[in-house]
Amino acid sequence: MARYTGSVCRLCRREGDQLFLKGARCYTEKCAFKRRATIPGVHGADKMRKKQTGYEVQLRAKQKVRRTYGILEAQFRKYYEAASRKSGNTGTNLLHQLETRLDNVVFRMGFGISRAQARMWVTQGHFEVNNRKCNIPSYQLRPGDEIKLLDNSKVRKTVKDIMEISSSREVSAWLQVDRENLKGKFLALPERSQLDPKIQEHLIVEFYSR
Repeated sequence: MARYTGSVCRLCRREGDQLFLKGARCYTEKCAFKRRATIPGVHGADKMRKKQTGYEVQLRAKQKVRRTYGILEAQFRKYYEAASRKSGNTGTNLLHQLETRLDNVVFRMGFGISRAQARMWVTQGHFEVNNRKCNIPSYQLRPGDEIKLLDNSKVRKTVKDIMEISSSREVSAWLQVDRENLKGKFLALPERSQLDPKIQEHLIVEFYSR
């Protein structure tokens, strides 16, 4: 399975924003973006001063979302094509597909410090959906689905420690979490107002509609 293996801090610098790809480190002064917010490369500072074209604005909006969720281009395009075939707003449909991925929900529930860690643990088979083991990070959840960490999981203690450290972290309104039993429930599809306001999904739609 293809995946990005380079420096994730470099991605934040390229997009000019914190994508919180390294979990707890992103909230400290060790964060590479806080220390050096310029675009990577010899001419990074020059690129930041250059005015962006319409195409580049759309591209950066798409890349920022794609990298935030840790998805490669081919799969991200498939999500867009599926979203465009559904009724309703294409941009919102796209965000729903990203948010209902199993690895994202595991992260949102607080079982992992980052989406990358959540994806790794899902792939390793530490979680079950509706009492059935599932190791597919891209598995699309539906309202009413229940997610639970396996009782015999080797990472159970680590997950408990993470949840204790991040006890003040707000859980998304469309999710229900039982911290004591390390399980949760996907209640409903999120409203657009409940999602990241910095995401400009209309630019993504414009990018793929060229």
